[in-house]
Amino acid sequence: MSDCVEAFTDGACKGNPGPGGWGVLLRWGEVEKELHGGEYETTNNRMELMAVIMALESLNRQTCIQITTDSQYVKRGVGEWMPRWKRNGWRTADRQPVKNRDLWERLDKALGQHAVSWRWVKGHAGHAENERADQLANQGVPRTRGR
Repeated sequence: MSDCVEAFTDGACKGNPGPGGWGVLLRWGEVEKELHGGEYETTNNRMELMAVIMALESLNRQTCIQITTDSQYVKRGVGEWMPRWKRNGWRTADRQPVKNRDLWERLDKALGQHAVSWRWVKGHAGHAENERADQLANQGVPRTRGR
C-alpha cells in the first residue's frame, strides 16, 4: 500500500452565484473515502477551493498527497498567483483585494501541513475519478432551504 494519498476534487454550482457543492474522492491504496458538502449561496470557484481544502483538512496526520483537479482557477492560483498575492498583502497585481481570500488563506495553511503534488485533468472528459468527484460535488449542492 502506498504511503501517499490520492485526492480527486471538484466543485459545482447551479447558477454562479447560486447553490453549490464540493466533492472529494480520497484513495489510499485500496481504501476509498467520499466527502461532499455545499452552500446555498456561493460560486463555482469557491466550491473548487473548498473541495481541495476539505481533502487536505480531512487528513488526520501529515502525509504526502497528490491532488487531481480539473480547475484551472485552483491550479493557477496555487502554482502562479498565490505566492505573489502573499508577497503583496493578498492583493492582485493591480492592487485589488484577492477574491476568495478567506479560502485561499485557509488553503495555504492546509497546504503547509502536507507534502502536496498536483495533477490537472480536463473536466468532463471521461476521467473516472474526476467524474466521481463531479458526482459528489453535485450531491453536495443544497436542493432546498429545508435540507
